Order: sequence, then structure tokens, then C-alpha cells
Amino acid sequence: MRQLALQIAGNQARVWVFGSRLNDSALGGDLDLMLELPEPVDNPALIAAKMSAQVSRVMSGRKVDVLLNAPNLMHLPIHDIAIKEGIML
Repeated sequence: MRQLALQIAGNQARVWVFGSRLNDSALGGDLDLMLELPEPVDNPALIAAKMSAQVSRVMSGRKVDVLLNAPNLMHLPIHDIAIKEGIML
């Protein structure tokens, strides 16, 4: 996943896995990822969609939700949760 993120979002991107997939006792089906980008992004929806589609292909069609964290995007509480509870790849 890290390699895919670098290809899609650039070599400064950091990838975080968060959410129910980190809890072995939870039965969460989707994979939650956050791409943390140091520079503003022009087309965040395209980056998120590409990342989601490519990771989903690698994971045999599993649903993948991608959250972006970049200087020009609104910072939401979910970003803090991803960093606090997630694991950086």
C-alpha cells in the first residue's frame, strides 16, 4: 500500500491504516486509509479514488475508504482519530 501511495500521491505521502481493521475482534469489512500529504493537492477526489481502486484490486475487491490530509483541505476530527489510533505504514 505504501508503494501505491507513493506512485499516486508522490514520494512525500505518508499512509495511515485506521479503523475497525486494526481490531482483530471487530468484524469490519472495509479498509480505512489516510494519505497524509505535505503539499496542497489540486484534485483530492481523483487521488482518493485512484488509491481506493488500486488497493481494492490488490485486496481482491475489498472496499477501501481513503481519507486525505493536506494543507489545503479542511481538517476534520476523523483526521485526528486516524493519526491517534492508526498505524503509519
